[in-house]
Amino acid sequence: MFQERIYNFSAGPSMLPVEVLEKAQKEILNYGGTGTSVMEMSHRSKAFEAIIAQTEADFREVMQIPDNYKVLFLQGGATLEFAAIPMNLLKTGVADYVRTGQFSTKCYKEAQRFSDKIHLAASSDDKTYSYIPQQEQLDLSEGADYLHICFNNTVFGTKWNYIPETDAPIVADMSSCILSEPIDVSKFGVIYAGVQKNIAPAGMAVVIVREDLLTGLEGKYPTYMDWKAQAEADSMMNTPPCWCIYMCGLVLQWIKENGGLEARKEYNAKKCAILYDFLDNSKMFKSAVEPAYRSMMNVTFVTGNDELDKKFVAEAAEAGFINLKGHRSVGGMRASIYNAMPMEGVEKLVAFMKAFEEANS
Repeated sequence: MFQERIYNFSAGPSMLPVEVLEKAQKEILNYGGTGTSVMEMSHRSKAFEAIIAQTEADFREVMQIPDNYKVLFLQGGATLEFAAIPMNLLKTGVADYVRTGQFSTKCYKEAQRFSDKIHLAASSDDKTYSYIPQQEQLDLSEGADYLHICFNNTVFGTKWNYIPETDAPIVADMSSCILSEPIDVSKFGVIYAGVQKNIAPAGMAVVIVREDLLTGLEGKYPTYMDWKAQAEADSMMNTPPCWCIYMCGLVLQWIKENGGLEARKEYNAKKCAILYDFLDNSKMFKSAVEPAYRSMMNVTFVTGNDELDKKFVAEAAEAGFINLKGHRSVGGMRASIYNAMPMEGVEKLVAFMKAFEEANS
């Protein structure tokens, strides 16, 4: 049994900043002199209304979200939004999807439940999702209601290195890269993200949607799925995920106190460079992702030997580096190094990998 915190490389739920956990611990029994925990207070209380208002304000400040976008805090995670997207945006029935990994594929299949005109604009499955299709490879539909992409692919460790050019609104799943670097929100119609990777504990999705896309749902769909209705209710159509929203606010404050997204990008780039540099020079461990498309958040690698992979994961866990096993659909290893992973965690992991390679060569 470990007596102190270890390095959690899980793809989600992931590490949270120690400072955030300590502040939550301090406030857990008595938030702001209210005599109650955030987990207990009414979502209609003045105390919680202040929490959700400040969290949204901090989101807008940190991401520089334009005034003509709404910020929604919704239950169900990103997977529920896979259905909400066609419900809210399909008008002609035509939409373009790019498949670059597991979750973009799930989202594409979910959209097909709503229309037989869902179009596969491109896919990188021909090379096991090891790259991102470039602009000239996109077969975009004229008059499409939207183009959906998964900006960072958690399972395969790839990231879009450009924003596609299209007349249709771009809908981007940013679950595993949101808040890791600055992004021009105005280039997107919708940005959505499950919070359990880089923002807060599991249980919520953040949806950032341009106001002109809030047209409302027809009566055949559940009211809860209506982004327009949710925006009009300030994300409180029903009892919202109060604790997640509170924790999200603490993480945003931590980002602000530590230099904002420019500082996050610089720090994250240094972290992943340490790991990728080792992989590129290792005789045992290899990255399966083409360098131009490598994720800063999810670093995937293999030894080429399944038994050696299992041995590495087991010994790493014993040494205090947990959740390095790759996704069950692809195997190998994956180190998710989100915002909360400190530099020393990556440095110590690389030192362990070097020692493992020497001992098993």
